[in-house]
Amino acid sequence: MPFKSKAQRRKFAQLLVEGKIAPEVYEEWNQETGRATLPERVKKKNKKKKKTTTTTATRKKRKTTRSRRAPAKKRSGAPRSNAKRKATRKR
Repeated sequence: MPFKSKAQRRKFAQLLVEGKIAPEVYEEWNQETGRATLPERVKKKNKKKKKTTTTTATRKKRKTTRSRRAPAKKRSGAPRSNAKRKATRKR
C-alpha cells in the first residue's frame, strides 16, 4: 500500500529506526509510492449523514405539539357602530 502523505512516510521511517516494523514493510510501501509528490498532511473525509425516516408515532407527536390557529380575519372599512352590531346580532 502506498504512502498517502509525507507525514506518514516520516512516521514509518521513525518506526523503522525504532525497530517496530520490518525493513521489508517500509521498502514495500516506499516502492509502491514511487516518486509521487505527496501532500504534507491528509485530512479525513467527511462522512455523509444518513437521512433518518420518522416513525408514525413521531409524526403524530409533532402534529399535536404544533399549534394550528386559523388566521385572523381582516376588517375592512370603518369600525361598526354599536347600533349596527346589535342589528346584525338579531338577524
